[in-house]
Amino acid sequence: MSHGPVEQTFAADDTRYEKIPYRRAGRSGLDLPAFSFGLWQKFGTDYSFETQREIILHAFDLGITHFDNADRYGPPHRAAQQTFGRVLAKDLAPYRDEIILSTKAGNAIGASPYLKGGSRKSLLTSLDHSLRDLGTDYVDIFYSHSPDLSTPLEETVGALVSAVEQGKALYVGISNYLPDRAHEAAVLLRDAGVPLLVHQPRYSIFDRRVEQNGLLELAADDGFGLVVYSPLAQGLLTNKYLESIPDDARAVNSTFLTPDVIDETYRRRTAELNKLAEARGQSLAQLALQWVLRRPEVTTALVGASSTWQLDHNVTALDFPELTDEELALIDEHGVHGTGLNL
Repeated sequence: MSHGPVEQTFAADDTRYEKIPYRRAGRSGLDLPAFSFGLWQKFGTDYSFETQREIILHAFDLGITHFDNADRYGPPHRAAQQTFGRVLAKDLAPYRDEIILSTKAGNAIGASPYLKGGSRKSLLTSLDHSLRDLGTDYVDIFYSHSPDLSTPLEETVGALVSAVEQGKALYVGISNYLPDRAHEAAVLLRDAGVPLLVHQPRYSIFDRRVEQNGLLELAADDGFGLVVYSPLAQGLLTNKYLESIPDDARAVNSTFLTPDVIDETYRRRTAELNKLAEARGQSLAQLALQWVLRRPEVTTALVGASSTWQLDHNVTALDFPELTDEELALIDEHGVHGTGLNL
């Protein structure tokens, strides 16, 4: 049912494409902004819509054209997509052709066997629902959110291929896959004529699994880009926890980060990293973001934000001089894999 034309209240900044570098995703033809905006947290019904809208529009004004979502994001599940759908309808509809929208399916969003896993039923039904949430005919990137070892990889890959063939997605991605299965998926997708565009792994100074397990090399060999998430290790790579745990901090109320990881070892290492950042005239968060983006295999780093100031602050991370070999060695010394992450 048509509700008639929506009155537009937003006009994008004319200089937005001068504000942020773009990087090619693997061997595809697609460029993504060096920073992408993730709606993983703080875009559910438990936060103010006006604040959410302000942050999304500010991101677009900064040249961030890639918005990363999933059926799981909320709370409740699907709420973050519905939030973005409202902003798209009200403000960003004239710019839809300039936006890269991504969503994911496969992680559990309910008790039904069809609301989780990598089956055709689960993935394609979720995608249809996500398109309704977002109020758009297609997403630019559709991901298998996590590997489902109980479903043949051929079936999961076949569902991704179908999404493209049906015009519901332009590209496909995978997330949280270990290298062997990622390579198998890349080969199957290439053979089907729908190459793997991106892989979304966790990567930060404190979480170096992609360096250790060969995923960085695989990305270069198989020709897909990396969209890295949690580059600030859920806030551990900021100065927020150097002294104590603030009352409003994520470690107090998040299921992904608990106060017990913020121990003396964490504080000692983080203080040294903070000292290096200050010597470079930047914040620890800016250092951490610049560090993940130093790798050519990394196409873009996902950032979230609870304010426009935080977004501005993070996006200026690339305004600082490149990290020297001496600085990288210091980061390796103090940025010990597993710090604060219970790995």
